[in-house]
Amino acid sequence: MASSHGKNELRLADWMASLPENLHNVPLTNLAIPGSHDSFSFYIDEASPVGPEQPDTVQNFVSVFGTVAKKLMRKWLATQTMNFSSQLDAGVRFFDLRISTKPRDPDNELFFAHGLFSATVREGLEQISTFLASHAREVVFLDFNHFYGMQNFHHEKLVQMLRTVFGDRLCPVIFAQEVSLKYLWEKEYQVLVFYHNPMALEVPFLWPGQMMPSPWANTTDTDKLIQFLQTSVTDRRHKGTFFVSQVVLTPKASTVMKGVASGLRETITERALPAMMQWVRAQRPGDSGINIITADFVELGDFVSAVITLNYLLEEEGENAT
Repeated sequence: MASSHGKNELRLADWMASLPENLHNVPLTNLAIPGSHDSFSFYIDEASPVGPEQPDTVQNFVSVFGTVAKKLMRKWLATQTMNFSSQLDAGVRFFDLRISTKPRDPDNELFFAHGLFSATVREGLEQISTFLASHAREVVFLDFNHFYGMQNFHHEKLVQMLRTVFGDRLCPVIFAQEVSLKYLWEKEYQVLVFYHNPMALEVPFLWPGQMMPSPWANTTDTDKLIQFLQTSVTDRRHKGTFFVSQVVLTPKASTVMKGVASGLRETITERALPAMMQWVRAQRPGDSGINIITADFVELGDFVSAVITLNYLLEEEGENAT
């Protein structure tokens, strides 16, 4: 059956709604879900200051070389080319989000950030909300996993923003194994928010960060990445949480220096793509398999449709762990 579900037939914008009925009761921890790494980095503002998380070496580099330095940084900071709306239309359902304030910003605005600043958080959340309003059976995972320059009142501001934008579509925390598409559809929930900050203990719809582990290989070597991914999947068995496999290579300073004018996509991602796609296609979802898989440049190599198609293998093999 899996081979009959080509990219066009998958109806990527509504792939969750289109899954076979016998997968509707399967916990979402046991389904294969495509996600994007540094999801917001399709837009990097070269006019912005350097993010507060950057080391002094980067800060000094930009202070000396200015706009030229930021243009070079952008080639290595941008990990996506599609905005949130386009990613959702393409089937992405997990978003990796890093939030920061800007130094000396009198408005205390919240921005997505990865070295340099991206769009405002509100802009991004509203794009996601607009998609969900017209795709009532699709569900998204918002993983807020890094916070920079944020105090308690910034977190309170972000929580209120989530309430305002998503309202009753926010799913309160329950046991991960109880969350299925059928459960979410019946409750009309569409958004699961994972929050890697103690604030998660105070708000019913903030899922603690430990319920979304996302081990990081931190390597430029494709073979080491694949080995790490496989070991991580084996280790996550029967832990009862969601789980992220990051099919992502991370450049070292020496890598950047060698390909400074080329950028992340050309220097690393495209070179490693065949091996990474081979690993993805060899996976199986289920409580002893993969769950969420993230990548850079999710439009490359039919990554999203490859991940979604794994669910049809789950149906064929009867690995229904309800």
